[in-house]
Amino acid sequence: MGQGRKPKMAVWKFASCDGCQLSLLDCEDELLKIADRVQIAHFLEASRAVVKGPYDLSLVEGSITTPSDAVRIQEVRRASKFLVTIGACATAGGIQALRNFQDVKEFISIVYARPEYIQTLNTSTPIADHVSVDFELQGCPIDKRQLVEVISAFLHGRKPNTLSHSVCVECKLRGNVCVMVAHGTPCLGPVTHAGCGAICPSYDRGCYGCFGPKETPNTSSLSRWWGRLGVGEQDLVRVFRGVNAFAEAFRKESEAHERQNDQDQ
Repeated sequence: MGQGRKPKMAVWKFASCDGCQLSLLDCEDELLKIADRVQIAHFLEASRAVVKGPYDLSLVEGSITTPSDAVRIQEVRRASKFLVTIGACATAGGIQALRNFQDVKEFISIVYARPEYIQTLNTSTPIADHVSVDFELQGCPIDKRQLVEVISAFLHGRKPNTLSHSVCVECKLRGNVCVMVAHGTPCLGPVTHAGCGAICPSYDRGCYGCFGPKETPNTSSLSRWWGRLGVGEQDLVRVFRGVNAFAEAFRKESEAHERQNDQDQ
């Protein structure tokens, strides 16, 4: 990438809480090494200095929620050789994707005194719904070690080596007793992408699915197990409608329980 000069890296924000950008700043010593290898050309969370593109690598945080966002992401894509989305908002629409299941105009009329001034889309969607994406890094927020690995991979022209298994494997690696088996605590670990280090189960709490669905998750089987633990249909809808609510596997599972709940009533 970029022989004879430092490659340019840009960090972009769309609809989000900035937590994933802060994860990059939290890299501290690793960030200094990254800054030594790349030119951080656009990162408004860290500096007002802006260098014009094109950019060798763009990291994009946040979902597309407004008409202007939809236009701007096209501009970012055209200016970027490689584009990597970081975090649940960018990869699955984020917590703001809960709007996708309801009437946004109704929300706006309730919240804002002058709703006619609000320009927004009916949906909050991941970046990949609008432009081609070279790699997606899940998490809410992302894991800084995985982020460093992704940046290093693109600098060296290789595929990022990130985890593809579930949180359950992380529990095994940490020697955790399964909270579902031992305590009857509902846990999304079996269907959730690894990356957090099994933080919640390590403190006898069920996984909340912050890193989104893993590859080929069997959500229906897990829901049946939750049902045996006394979790009802409406609660199952809420379970799968967290920060990764619009990720395909979680979305389909929540919609299935919503339909079942409507039939039961």
